Amino acid sequence: MATSTSLSTDHSSRQLLRHTVATLAYRAGKTLRDAPDSFAAFSTGEKGRTPAHILAHMGDLFDWALSIAKGKQEWHDSTPLSWPQEAERFFKTLQAFDDYLASGAPLPVSAEKLFQGPIADALTHTGQIAILRRMASCPMRGENYFRAEIVTGRVGQEQAAPVREF
Repeated sequence: MATSTSLSTDHSSRQLLRHTVATLAYRAGKTLRDAPDSFAAFSTGEKGRTPAHILAHMGDLFDWALSIAKGKQEWHDSTPLSWPQEAERFFKTLQAFDDYLASGAPLPVSAEKLFQGPIADALTHTGQIAILRRMASCPMRGENYFRAEIVTGRVGQEQAAPVREF
């Protein structure tokens, strides 16, 4: 039987995970928003992924995260859709994962494992897309993310306006 301390820790861990997912939604939303259509296929000429492939992978990460959370770990490599469709898919996968975390359903793995795997990977890929935007001559504005209005549970494409960009 779980103790009240372990239940409290589980609740705190889930809340931190959910806030992290909301932070990812905010930051990823910024990197995806207003990118020109041509950006999806941008290539550095090296062996790296295009932005469309990175975004498809990010959606796959959250399909995987949800399967882990449900105790049936499955991985699928998706073929990228159009940029708008892939962005929509990504946010739907975030929403499904966040909904599961919010449900209080049991997690067969620790919150730390979920963070260190799919969530941290998606944060890294969000940074890659931001760098690729600059390389593709369509940079996004920097922002003081500490001041951003990031709300647990807000994990869709619609995000608050930036508070302080530079």
